[in-house]
Amino acid sequence: MELDAAPAAAARPLALDAPTLVHAFQYTAALRPGEVALRDPGDATSITWGEYAARIERIAAGLAALGVERGDAVALMLVNRPEFHLVDTAVLHLGATPISVYNTSTPEQVAHQFANAGNRVVVTERRFLPVVCAAGAAEVVLVEDLEQLEERGASSFRFAETWQAVRPSDLATVIYTSGTTGPPKGVELTHANAMAQCLASAERCPLTLGGHAMSYLPSAHVVDRWTCHWWASITHGFTVTSVADMRTAILMLPGLRPTTWGGVPRIWEKLQHTLTSQGVGDPAALSEEQRAELRARLGLDRVEHLGGGAAPMPIDVLRYFDALGLPIAEAWGMSETAGAGTANPPGGIRFGTCGTALPGVELKLAGDRELLLRGPIVMRGYRDDPGATAEAIDDEGWLHTGDVAHIDDDGYVSIVDRKKELIISAGGKNMSPANIEAELVGASPLIAHAVAIGDRRPYVAALVMLDPDAAVDFAAEHGIDDASVAALSAEPALRAAIGEAVERANARLSRVERVKRFAVVPDEWRAGGEELTPTLKLKRQGIGLRYAAEIDGLYLSGSGRFSPGHEPVR
Repeated sequence: MELDAAPAAAARPLALDAPTLVHAFQYTAALRPGEVALRDPGDATSITWGEYAARIERIAAGLAALGVERGDAVALMLVNRPEFHLVDTAVLHLGATPISVYNTSTPEQVAHQFANAGNRVVVTERRFLPVVCAAGAAEVVLVEDLEQLEERGASSFRFAETWQAVRPSDLATVIYTSGTTGPPKGVELTHANAMAQCLASAERCPLTLGGHAMSYLPSAHVVDRWTCHWWASITHGFTVTSVADMRTAILMLPGLRPTTWGGVPRIWEKLQHTLTSQGVGDPAALSEEQRAELRARLGLDRVEHLGGGAAPMPIDVLRYFDALGLPIAEAWGMSETAGAGTANPPGGIRFGTCGTALPGVELKLAGDRELLLRGPIVMRGYRDDPGATAEAIDDEGWLHTGDVAHIDDDGYVSIVDRKKELIISAGGKNMSPANIEAELVGASPLIAHAVAIGDRRPYVAALVMLDPDAAVDFAAEHGIDDASVAALSAEPALRAAIGEAVERANARLSRVERVKRFAVVPDEWRAGGEELTPTLKLKRQGIGLRYAAEIDGLYLSGSGRFSPGHEPVR
């Protein structure tokens, strides 16, 4: 596929005026039938909008033949691939609800979500069949056999009549929260929520119609569902390239050259490390021609909008890419807000903030500085959990986000931390672990993740997880044969390097926030595992349980002074 062609002239897509996602899809598909809608990086699969529309009609008919009706739930357990969009959109056209499951989930987790969703049909891949079957799925459709499903539909199926009956109040999806603070809850989002999010996002950040996007974050996460599936694809007619392995996203950029792209802080930090390791220490010192060459080398020379979120971005990273001519607009949102609730406006980015409220969204702070939000993007509620819904959304419609925040005089929001995750020291000082962790991670490319500890403790300590790629480089530079994370965590030279990084981070922290002791864990944390969500957020409960003894050990020493030579976690 030709990716060099410039997108069509910027315009407000009329699809944004549609009442539901399916009405928006039908408008977009009719407008661009010959243009590519869905593809994979190698073009093994390439589907035009016309083909997209024809196939979802057949898939919808096939699902109807299996007994799927309006209001039913259909589960999807797939990697990022074009077929996800086909099935999800087909389910929407039935007036049913597509529900994605993280493909890193255990059978027990999947069973919990199936029970909550109430789905009978699951669309999955052959590789996930053991998990799906163990979770108790009643009817399984393998994506490898999708064409067989398309052939099962009855010719009498009234497709147009069915999709035209879809209403704004119907559910567009149920997103299961990442489980950082407890068992995942099912966030019910309606077509009205989804369309309100697309409209608000487009008003804050206008996209050029017919651009290119990369779908690489899990499709079970609200960010990919909102940015790639709803906003870029259905309402703006983008070509969406699905990248199955999130770890290869950076490598794919030069070949895809998206017109909009974003990533969590760790992704941007790795991009920066790639450039600094090649000698690009200060982009501001380069000529514009050199900066343009670097943007092209990264695959970001055609990009119109760059986003960041999930956690606060280190200011140094923001400044670095801004100097390179790649300003990153940080945003904040939740599954409960169908995507973003705030975002930095183009041309008005303020480092260290997540921007101002999106159009149509109201914000205020509660007495304890918890951020409250109200607007058409707020979820219908938690699935089959009226108690949790009432706790989250008060009688006046305000969503209690659980985030402690600051709002300046111009309406720019800065997130301090999760309300339940604030560290309150033994001396009564409130601290943000996210702030401490961001400084630690930003202090060295060796640190992939850091966990600040100190709630009701005499001082702050930290667990440090090594970056596997940077560890290989470190081992080569120091003549160490075994470059595994497990082996390097015990190396004195490595611990000394981490100690120096901690000292650099401490220099940027207040006295009470400074890390006094740390331990390097010998494990590599995987997205979707016990320690990290699929989008690389820390699962603090899981980490606390797994490393409880090691954490206690950080507080057994008598002096409590910072000790870069602390024994690594065994």
